[in-house]
Amino acid sequence: MRRSIQHVFQGEPLTEGAGVRLRRVFGYYEAPMFDPFLLLDDFRSDTPEDFVQGFPWHPHRGIETITYVLRGDVEHGDSLGNAGVISSGDVQWMTAGSGIVHQEMPKGDAHGSMHGFQLWANLPAAQKMMDPRYRGVTAAEIPTVQLPDGVTAKVIAGTLQDVRSEVGSVSGPVRDVVISPEYLDVSVPAEVVFEHRTVRGHTTFVYVIGGSGEVLGGDTGAPSVVVRDRMLVLFGDGDSFIVRASAEPLRFLLVSGAPLNEPVAWRGPIVMNTDDEIRLAFEEYRNGTFVKVGKP
Repeated sequence: MRRSIQHVFQGEPLTEGAGVRLRRVFGYYEAPMFDPFLLLDDFRSDTPEDFVQGFPWHPHRGIETITYVLRGDVEHGDSLGNAGVISSGDVQWMTAGSGIVHQEMPKGDAHGSMHGFQLWANLPAAQKMMDPRYRGVTAAEIPTVQLPDGVTAKVIAGTLQDVRSEVGSVSGPVRDVVISPEYLDVSVPAEVVFEHRTVRGHTTFVYVIGGSGEVLGGDTGAPSVVVRDRMLVLFGDGDSFIVRASAEPLRFLLVSGAPLNEPVAWRGPIVMNTDDEIRLAFEEYRNGTFVKVGKP
């Protein structure tokens, strides 16, 4: 059964961190529809004043943050002792778990451009207080799969099955994630139709990051929707979805994951299951006992 179109989002501009201008595609109010995902920010800009103030040191607990950079550099540091730069095509997959304090400082590229996305994924109650971990994945480590009709897919997480090539299937470098996510960067040539199989029961959406096209409706004759840059389509349940590029190529992020179906208590950078857990987290942050692993 083909997935129907459940909702279409275009997000809204806002300012976060120390003054970073970005577009929040979905967040706190929409999160119940996106379980296990909590938030998606698009921070593409060609104006350094929009991003150079960055995100100075701040805490996280109970979530994973996934940062995918298309263009520019982001300097990172955290309470685990990690420090470095993620650059064009790189991914930072950070599991906050029991608590991490970090900073993310966008620097842009030589032309003053900074293009990227940050996705938040929730952790289930049983893993909320797991040890934090940091995984920096370089562009060279992310496989690019050539699909029929000239379609290409960068596989960041998950496994691209039934690939009509000698390899059969390709898995992304980010593994052992609780919600079994699929995260692909897909490019569809002009006028080409692309169908992708999905895991039934998993929350699935596409976010257009270039070009335009059409997302087809479900098997019941539901209407299709024309999409362009910075539009997100959230699907209903099903086994697959179909997109068609227009007279120009279409590029989109495909994200999918297993819902947790658990209560969410969310305040700022902390996401837990109860208000008491939220209060405890901020109390520990104030008294210096927030970080359980690494340097307070």
